[in-house]
Amino acid sequence: MATDKRGNGQAPRLSIRDHTLETLRRRIISLQLPPGEPLSENELAQELGVSRTPVRESLILLREEGLVQVFPQIGSFVSLVDLGRVSEAQFVREAIECASVADVVADPDDIAGLRVILQGQWDAEAAEDIEQFFRLDEEFHRELLRLAGHQAAWTAVNSAKAHLDRARRLSLIDTTHIASLIDQHTAVVDALANGDGAAADRSLRLHLREVFKDIERIQATSPKLFSDGSSPRASRRSIARLA
Repeated sequence: MATDKRGNGQAPRLSIRDHTLETLRRRIISLQLPPGEPLSENELAQELGVSRTPVRESLILLREEGLVQVFPQIGSFVSLVDLGRVSEAQFVREAIECASVADVVADPDDIAGLRVILQGQWDAEAAEDIEQFFRLDEEFHRELLRLAGHQAAWTAVNSAKAHLDRARRLSLIDTTHIASLIDQHTAVVDALANGDGAAADRSLRLHLREVFKDIERIQATSPKLFSDGSSPRASRRSIARLA
């Protein structure tokens, strides 16, 4: 990664290519660029205010991540949701987070901090603010790792879950589902408050596996968002039908 190696304490500056890559990756994961969306190098370059070169290089890297598909003589598309990759990411996340929660020894201040996050999630649910809920959901799981003394493990979780996050985002389009997720978070916190590590493990494991129920529900209404080995032909209309 090309960076500005300044010694003034400021964060390194991303290269144009890396900034373009992170922008496109974020848009794909957040569904701003939904599964099956055509990707035009010219249009993306114009929109991002860069040349075609960093866009082309970014699309190549995103293809290596499985987030973009390229079909010769057809074009580039945002990959459809690959259930195999979702399952692999879920395996990594569950293995790390459930092993970690057993190490949490939470004092009253820790529990209070977790409940503040939960209240923020309820506020986001009431406002139907999906982005804020997703941020607080990430904060909740990251905080559990920190309390267990495994904060650095979040990097491994985060790097593995791009495909999983797209499935999670799809599930949140139906905002009525958010309340049940917060209830599941609350069950984990209650178990930790009671010093019951086994119950916390069970509650967290059930919560993390909820995504597979969500996928079944979404597949029933929008099967074109998921990979079946053919060329992608989903569109923003597929996403709109879920809302």
